[in-house]
Amino acid sequence: MGTTAEWSRLPVGRREFRQDALLALVLGVGLAVTTMLYGSAGTYGDDQAEWWVSALLVVANAAPVAFRRRWPMTMAVVSALAFAATQILHVPEVFLVNFTLFIALYTVGAWCSDRVRAEVVRWVVIGGMFAWLFVAIAFGWAVPNALPNDDGGLIPPYIALSLLNIVINVIYFGAAWYAGNRAWASAVAKHELDLRTAELAAERERSAAQAVTLERVRIARELHDVVAHHVSLMGVQAGAARRVIDRDPEQASASLGVVEGSARTAVEELRRMLGTLRAEGDVEDDGAPSTEGLGRIGELAESARTAGHPTDYVVVGSIRDVPPTVSAVAYRIAQEAVTNVLKHAGPSARADVRVRYLDDGVEVEVTDDGHGERAPRNTAGSGLGHVGMRERVAAVGGRIEIGPRARGGWLVRAWLPTT
Repeated sequence: MGTTAEWSRLPVGRREFRQDALLALVLGVGLAVTTMLYGSAGTYGDDQAEWWVSALLVVANAAPVAFRRRWPMTMAVVSALAFAATQILHVPEVFLVNFTLFIALYTVGAWCSDRVRAEVVRWVVIGGMFAWLFVAIAFGWAVPNALPNDDGGLIPPYIALSLLNIVINVIYFGAAWYAGNRAWASAVAKHELDLRTAELAAERERSAAQAVTLERVRIARELHDVVAHHVSLMGVQAGAARRVIDRDPEQASASLGVVEGSARTAVEELRRMLGTLRAEGDVEDDGAPSTEGLGRIGELAESARTAGHPTDYVVVGSIRDVPPTVSAVAYRIAQEAVTNVLKHAGPSARADVRVRYLDDGVEVEVTDDGHGERAPRNTAGSGLGHVGMRERVAAVGGRIEIGPRARGGWLVRAWLPTT
C-alpha cells in the first residue's frame, strides 16, 4: 500500500453512525412490511414460521446494519447467520433480506484496513453460503417427488433450476465482493491524493519561504554592492579632507566635493534599486540594457584615483556587446573589488583594473600592489563581499579567483561566459 500501510478508514464519526442507524431503521421497516406481505401470500404454506420468530429475525437481519462500520467483520458474520436462519426457519421474506447480506459483505470490503482478515471473513461467509446451496441442491435431488416434472426440454428442469441458483449466487456475491474492493481502492486513491496535495502545499510553502530568503539575500547583496563602494570612497575622501583642511583648503574642498558626489550617486542607485528590486541583468522599462555594466567600470577606476590610489584602467580586445546579465555581473565584481582596495589595501596602494574581451567570454581583473601605508593588509570584514562575488559568478556559469598575489597585494579575476 505504500503510504497507506498504516492508514484506516475506521473509526468513523457520529455522522456515519447516524447514517447507518437510519439505514438499519429503513431496512427494518421494509423487512417487516415485506414479511407481512409474503406471509399473507402464503409463501411457505403451513411450514411458515410463527410471527414472533419472524419478528426476531427481522430485527436480527436489520440491526447489524446499524453497526456495520463499527465492527464490519463481526456484523458480516452475524448478518450471514441471520440470513441463513431466515431461510431455514421459513420466515416469509425472500427479497430485502438479500440486501442486508449484500451490504454486510460490501462493508467488509470497503471499510476494513486489515485486508487479509477482510478477505478471510468474506471467503468464509461466501463459502458457507455456497456450501449451504449445494447441500440444498443435493437434498432436492435426493427427494424425487420434489423435482419438477420433466416435460422433455433440452435441460432437465431441476438441473436448470440448480444452475440458475448457482449463477444468481455467483453474480450476487461477486458483485458484493467487487463493489467493496472498488470502494476501498477509491478511498485509498483519495487518501493518497490528499497526502500528495498536502505535500505539495507544504512544498509550496517551503519554496515560498526559500524564495523570500533568497530575495532578502539578493537585496542585502545589492545593498552591500551599492553602499560599500560609495561609503568607502566617502570615508577615504573625508579622511583626506580632515588631514589637509588646515594646510591645503583647496585639496580639502576637492575631497569634500568627491564625498558629496559619491553621496548623491549612492542615493540615486539606492533609489533605483529599491524602486525596482529586479534581479541582475534585468532591462529598463524602455527595453534598454541596465546602465550598470562593463561601460561603467572605467568610472570605478576613476573613483579609486580620486580617492588617492594610482589606478590604471585597461581594456584588452575588441569591445563588443555582451549579454546584459554578464555585463551587470562584471560591473558588480569590479565594484566590489575596487571597494576592497579602498577599504583594505592602504591609503596609497596602487591598483590595476583590466577588462579583457575573449573569444568565449569577458574577463574582469582588479589587482593592487599592497604597498599602502598600512601593512600587513587589513582583511577585517564580514566576508559577504567575497560570498556575493562568488554567487554572482556562479549564477552565470563563470569562474572567479580571489586571493593574495605571490608578489604582494590582492587579486580578483573573474571569467564570465558570453556564449
